[in-house]
Amino acid sequence: MDLARPFRGSAAVRAGATTRRRLDGPGFDRLGYDTYVAAGTRLDLRGRATAAALGASGAVVGGLAAAHIHGADCASPAAIELVVGRRRIQPWPGVRIRQDVLTEDEVMPLDGVLVTSPLRTMFDLACTLPHDEAVVAVDALARLYRLDPRQLLAYPAARDNPRGVLSIPAVVADADPRAESRPETLARLIMHRAGLTPTPQLPVYDEHGVFVGRLDFAWEECKLGGEYQGDHHRVDRDQWLRDASRTAEFASCGWSILPITSDDVFRRPAEFVRRTRAAVAARRREFAARFR
Repeated sequence: MDLARPFRGSAAVRAGATTRRRLDGPGFDRLGYDTYVAAGTRLDLRGRATAAALGASGAVVGGLAAAHIHGADCASPAAIELVVGRRRIQPWPGVRIRQDVLTEDEVMPLDGVLVTSPLRTMFDLACTLPHDEAVVAVDALARLYRLDPRQLLAYPAARDNPRGVLSIPAVVADADPRAESRPETLARLIMHRAGLTPTPQLPVYDEHGVFVGRLDFAWEECKLGGEYQGDHHRVDRDQWLRDASRTAEFASCGWSILPITSDDVFRRPAEFVRRTRAAVAARRREFAARFR
């Protein structure tokens, strides 16, 4: 029994992994009712979700916490959501209780904890999150599990949630499972609202048909590509060198690359739109002059 992961104290005692007296000593941290972990263990989101689920027997982790356990690149949840059926359970700090009845195919075990299935998680988040973050979640889960977001339009759970489903058509219309990260989805939404409609994840080949790379965004008619570069691209020397080599490879195929940063997406979207629109216009003028 791994005591460095959240566990039920009573189960550990029955298994002979520890004693009740030791559980009350300095060797363990108490996380909640009958829930412990080895002292000093730093719990990530999955660990906190596991601990929360242990605190309510039979509970299923849902919402953003479930999306993270599935491996989706989404916003971090403010609290762990537990789906507990029709039971009345008092929430505790860091945990939100949701009374909802899940069908058997809407629940799956993952990393030692029960979570809502990918499709049910997509549905719940599409109904409850602000539009852009809902699209992020649907993009990420649909990509991970090769799901079609349009499945949400006829999802059976909609019968029990008539209010939330009003937002689903707009989320599905904006979803695109080709996005490979949360910033990519948000950048795409910013550009689309501004009337900029690049092709996401375009594969590029050289003159001999050899695959060069996949552009995050591409305006094919003028060979302008947009590449999202997170902060690690700036501080990680190896990543910086790979980016430089990649940009040179695209340039050898006639592509110009427009870098997109976290500041563009999260802090200065208006400036990002202005700069992108100007780059697209300039590149189109260049191509028009070249082929006169």
